[in-house]
Amino acid sequence: MIMTNQRILDIAMEQSAVDLNCRKEDFLKSEPVVALSAASASARRYLKLPFDCNLVTYGNNIVASVLPQYRSFVEEYLKRTDKIHCFETPNLYELNRAFAPYHLAVCFMAEYFLPDLNHLKQQELPDGYELRLLFPEDFTELYTKEWGNALCSDRKELDVLGVGAYDHSRLVGLAGCSADCDSMWQIGVDVLPGYRRRGIASAVTSALALEILARDKVPFYCCAWCNIASARNAAKSGFRPAWAEMTVKSMDFIGQMLGRELTESTIPGTILPERADSIL
Repeated sequence: MIMTNQRILDIAMEQSAVDLNCRKEDFLKSEPVVALSAASASARRYLKLPFDCNLVTYGNNIVASVLPQYRSFVEEYLKRTDKIHCFETPNLYELNRAFAPYHLAVCFMAEYFLPDLNHLKQQELPDGYELRLLFPEDFTELYTKEWGNALCSDRKELDVLGVGAYDHSRLVGLAGCSADCDSMWQIGVDVLPGYRRRGIASAVTSALALEILARDKVPFYCCAWCNIASARNAAKSGFRPAWAEMTVKSMDFIGQMLGRELTESTIPGTILPERADSIL
């Protein structure tokens, strides 16, 4: 099937429906939808399913995928809070308070981008640099900290394609993609510190996106909401915001990420107002 912007969006919604155990049409409704989370062999391969709670919006409403024991208070939260502000503080403090007795809290918040075929094109690389198409056999020596966004050492088997920018023989920028599901490949990008702000990131990102589309897959791009540099690269490379996600995880998981133990009293919003000076 020929790729169009609408087809790309449809594929993304279809995949989100698999991930959240709902219907694609649920993302187009005007009212919130709550579905019961379930594992699926067709879900994005890095997801840990079932979700305790995962909220997704494509801009029309919120779809929540939850375990049964959390359904009632998540439904109530979505009814009380509009589709935009339910992803923001101070409203999120309410959600944290509800999940605190279960030793859970809001963890991941990210924005996802899809290519706009009206704007996606090969971005120019500065003079003197060269682009090279890379394959899994070329990644062996690249699983290092400096390429940790482009490639994932924990899921090497998913890294299927890359585009590198070279200054003579030195790799200075890398966009890599992982086959996260059958229809969509996720792009990650790294540029060495001394080579940033020269257009290298957008050159490798746009080149890789075009290579992915040529293989009849949908490229997608993700970054934290506060990662302005990454969001700008997405826009310059021909990507546009498509959906946002917020995921609840265990306090043990969050504590491992932070390198310290978390309790109910150290999660923002889980303590009484008169104890507000104790909030991190």
